[in-house]
Amino acid sequence: MYGVNVRPNPEEPPPALPAPGTLLVDTSRADRVGEFRGVAGLYWSLRPMGGGIEWEVEPRHVRPALPIEQLRARTARANARSRGEVL
Repeated sequence: MYGVNVRPNPEEPPPALPAPGTLLVDTSRADRVGEFRGVAGLYWSLRPMGGGIEWEVEPRHVRPALPIEQLRARTARANARSRGEVL
């Protein structure tokens, strides 16, 4: 489509690059929480806390995880670890 901007406001700077391991929420995937793993071209790579396959997301669809979202993700990881699903 012509005339459609990728970011809502093209004057807005891209978000700052988070530290590896930072918990982020992918708003384009039903608020899925993942650990920041790095940059892959124009995308950021995230990985589920409880283990699993990494996925890529546009930085404009990412926000920092709220404390309750961080707690849920860490609890899910601890539960998966207790079941032997992750190290």
